[in-house]
Amino acid sequence: MTLKSLFLASTLIPLATLAQSAEIWVTNEKDDTISVIDVDTLEVTRTIETGERPRGITFSKDFSRVYICASDSDTVQVMDPDTGEILFDLPSGEDPEQFVLHPDDRHLYIANEDDAITTVVDTQTRKVVAQIDVGIEPEGMAVSPDGKIAITTSETTNMAHWIDTETQELFANTLVDSRPRHAEFAQAGRELWVSAEIGGTVSIFDVASQSEKGKINFEVKGVHPDRVQPVGFEFTEDEKTAFVALGPSNHVAVVNAETYEVEDYILVGRRVWHMAFSPDKSKLFTTNGVSGDVTVIDVAKRTPIKTIKVGRFPWGAAMRP
Repeated sequence: MTLKSLFLASTLIPLATLAQSAEIWVTNEKDDTISVIDVDTLEVTRTIETGERPRGITFSKDFSRVYICASDSDTVQVMDPDTGEILFDLPSGEDPEQFVLHPDDRHLYIANEDDAITTVVDTQTRKVVAQIDVGIEPEGMAVSPDGKIAITTSETTNMAHWIDTETQELFANTLVDSRPRHAEFAQAGRELWVSAEIGGTVSIFDVASQSEKGKINFEVKGVHPDRVQPVGFEFTEDEKTAFVALGPSNHVAVVNAETYEVEDYILVGRRVWHMAFSPDKSKLFTTNGVSGDVTVIDVAKRTPIKTIKVGRFPWGAAMRP
């Protein structure tokens, strides 16, 4: 083997290894950056600049594009995750905070906090296809597995708004507790879960009837109830367990998703916002806004195993396999 061949081999092998490593992408509100964490080494490998105040983040189905809510730039940025290059901006309405990608991998449903609307953007044509009036300060966004229903939660109106994705019109509004922040469909789309930050609860709705079928309350030992503020949550692959971020209580609740009973609480960093699983669901990564770090949780043992320093005020998280 020539010296040139040896050099190429020594450089290509690490690059190939790096390309195969799964990553957790974390948006940092105050730094206008994304921290990229290697799932195997549990270290930050890249810091990427974004628009102002990045919050929501999600990947396309093939993970070739990453979408970022640059809230104070009033745009959704589309980035090449390999290079970190901003490819183009999408029209988003003012102050995009959270969004969800439709199962068609084409339409983004975006909550515009300042305008009390949900904006629907076609990511291929890069045009707005609908703007839907919802409640005051919309934030949480979800879409059903079959793509027929989108949900927007409004923090001030205290409602979940049900959107028919074929007509792009509201067909129902349901009251939730104070300041709903996050929504997810569960049980193969039969249930909708909505967290209420100030209400301190997670409400569960029957999707077929839009009626409430359950409510989860939280009580963390040694923590004042006012500091127990549920925001983001994630389900295990079998949807039998939900992990709920409890904000300034600095804990994540472990909930039996079938009985709605809280089974455990896990201490994490300060002001936990959102979470993302590793590809095999063995680790859960939490964004801790005030402490500026990410807690890594061993899912099977339900214990924290590492704290990773990231940027200032980490908010959103997404996994790239």
